[in-house]
Amino acid sequence: MKIDLHIHSREGSDGRMKLPEIFDEAHRRHITVISITDHDSIESQKSAQALASKYAMHYITGVELNISFSHPRYNDSKPISLDVLGYQFDIFNRSLSQKLAELREHRRVRAERILGKINEELIRRDIQPFSDADLKAIEETVDGAFGRPHIADYMVKKNIVSSRQAAFDKYLVKCDIPKLPVSLEEASSLVRGAGGKIILAHPNNSNGTSLVSFTPSLQKQIEIIKESMLPYLDGIECWHSSHDKRAVSAYLEAARSESLLVTGGSDCHQNPVIMGTVPVPSYVATQFGITV
Repeated sequence: MKIDLHIHSREGSDGRMKLPEIFDEAHRRHITVISITDHDSIESQKSAQALASKYAMHYITGVELNISFSHPRYNDSKPISLDVLGYQFDIFNRSLSQKLAELREHRRVRAERILGKINEELIRRDIQPFSDADLKAIEETVDGAFGRPHIADYMVKKNIVSSRQAAFDKYLVKCDIPKLPVSLEEASSLVRGAGGKIILAHPNNSNGTSLVSFTPSLQKQIEIIKESMLPYLDGIECWHSSHDKRAVSAYLEAARSESLLVTGGSDCHQNPVIMGTVPVPSYVATQFGITV
């Protein structure tokens, strides 16, 4: 049994491939249990369920939510961004759908404000600033939630930078605008209220939104979870493309000690296509009532 419970699509967020391409590739790679976990979006879930059925795959509804989280011992008590994954929720739940619609609208407004700040940088560097036509062109590339990766890709297309990473390094980090803050408590209430389970995503991802922003120590990361997060979590994403064997082992032990679910996935955005490459054990599927 091959499992991947962390994949992003073009329709829902910042994946490079559309759902039919993703499922065709997942089938080719013999993935049998799958979840599409787009950022702040569940609009593609019904289509994903249908495609999973077409390929005789087991499907678990999914979403990835960005949260704001602080701890009194770290970062001068200032909040950092973390990600949580919601699974097995009702895709027609009104409260969850309404909140996600609010987050998507804020993403669009946020993107406009980020472009305004980028224009200040471009003018300072004697580079032609973005126009309303450029904003429209970027929006046309967005099938799901409007985010910074869409701006980065457009900057590459316009030859302003050489790569998506360069866009972040030179412009998007400096010109960022805060996301609409969602607390862990609120995210937990939304997912559980829709009948789902909430999982802390990639807690040791040194290149993303994770507890590494507080501390690189696995022991201290786990202490933070146990002290401040347990009432709001159902599980931890132990297997992730950014986690080495040491991180996987530490988080597996922590999850088991607290009777938490354990999940895993590639976090594939199709750049490159890495879905199905993270060795998630078959017992992960049984936690969701799936047996083969």
